[in-house]
Amino acid sequence: AGGVPLTVSVPIAGEEVTAQIWRLNVGRVPLYLLDSDRPENTSAARWIVSRLYVGSPQVRLAQYMLLVVGGARALEAMGLSAERLHLNEGHAAFAALELVRRDVADGGTVEDALARARERISFTTHTPVPAGNDTYPLAELEHAAGELATQAGLDSAALAALGRSDPQREEEPFGMTQFALRTSARANGVSRRHGEVAREMWQELWPGLALPDVPITHVTNGVHMPTWIGAPMLELLERHLGEGLLEVAEDPTRWAGIDAISDAELWAARGEQRARLVASVRERSVTERLARGDELDYALAAAAGFSPDALTIGFARRIATYKRLALLVSDREGALSLLRSERPIQIVLAGKAHPRDNEAKALLQALFELKTAPGVSARVVFLDDYDLTLGALLVQGCDVWVNVPRPPLEASGTSGMKSAINGGLQLSVLDGWWAEAYREGNGWALSGEVHEDLVAQDSRDGAELHRLLAEEVVPLFYERDGGELPRRWLEMMRASLRSLASDYNAQRMLREYRERVYQD
Repeated sequence: AGGVPLTVSVPIAGEEVTAQIWRLNVGRVPLYLLDSDRPENTSAARWIVSRLYVGSPQVRLAQYMLLVVGGARALEAMGLSAERLHLNEGHAAFAALELVRRDVADGGTVEDALARARERISFTTHTPVPAGNDTYPLAELEHAAGELATQAGLDSAALAALGRSDPQREEEPFGMTQFALRTSARANGVSRRHGEVAREMWQELWPGLALPDVPITHVTNGVHMPTWIGAPMLELLERHLGEGLLEVAEDPTRWAGIDAISDAELWAARGEQRARLVASVRERSVTERLARGDELDYALAAAAGFSPDALTIGFARRIATYKRLALLVSDREGALSLLRSERPIQIVLAGKAHPRDNEAKALLQALFELKTAPGVSARVVFLDDYDLTLGALLVQGCDVWVNVPRPPLEASGTSGMKSAINGGLQLSVLDGWWAEAYREGNGWALSGEVHEDLVAQDSRDGAELHRLLAEEVVPLFYERDGGELPRRWLEMMRASLRSLASDYNAQRMLREYRERVYQD
């Protein structure tokens, strides 16, 4: 008001940290952001918001405190009343402490305050990977959040018990996911299979319940189609399926008309989106390779080698070890043979490794060692700074989207959904969303079977990946009739759009959250 910023104060690790509130309008939705880079804060406090993936556990805990305690106080300061809080991952678990603190300050008992806070909170767990479910020694937790817990009427023992799978196991560290599950009324995973995995992971929190009765449901993720669908594909679909398609995308009857779209029109839309991606790859590959210190000949290779007519394969996501990017080159000679073939394939890789995931960083280094092999520089590109703009280009332009996580560690896998609504075909492990979405004829699938022998599993899946590429994917793409159209490929595109577009969008997802998670 009057140019004076609105701020809130958050107790973090023994000091009061001031956070400024920013508002960003995302379409019609206001997004509020918190910033501790304020002159009245200490240097350490100002650092809290400087980096997303930070290695220090103390800084991560400070980020959590700022996010949820500061977030709740920011809403209060702006006069916004939230009937329900929806927490995504354990990062936001401390929201319950702030709700309990307020209730206790108004004269409520801790037990009643916890019960009331629980009824207002819904919790979504997003990953079964252990590294994604943070745990902390009790001393670190008390250092960061001890003052807030005391104000909420919780002593050290009571706080620790809420964050342990077994409250009686004193040597167990404090788990953010366990705390969130214990302080929320409803919880869900983000795909059918992930719901099953989450119930098995956290059954210990409900020792008296059989596995099917563990109160963790699932709502499979969906993607916001207006954000991710390419303009050529959207124009084509609205012309044949009716204007306003995106407003009724959940209705499967609207997608039945996909069969009436001619092969020539469907292929032209795919070609235009592929060409846009290739043009960007040609430009970015030169500057990014030069910036990495590569020789000029290598830097220029993809600009000359990438073709708007070649089969384009995408693999882009956070580079985590369980994503198994190395399977692409598990058969080195087979991979090089595909790249050198007269039926060319070109591969676009993008992503970032977590600063603490040393295995993932080592994997990237090993892949880069292959860049000098004949045929690689002109047909394989790794793009830095994977962000929303690059992500959209990739999912719109790639013909095949590859996802080969180690089952059952994939929670959902929304990048594949974004590819599917653009006519891309999936080559994925039967894990996450693909385990429920795959039908014969709408893409390709690798086994989702869990294997104790990880080396054997990788060997099996790598061999199957390369077999599918060599024997099915590449031949199908280049099988052309006299009119130069890949008729059977186009049939798979139609099958994919018919079976996936109405189910894996945000409209269906939001409806299911209302029905399964937000209901009284």
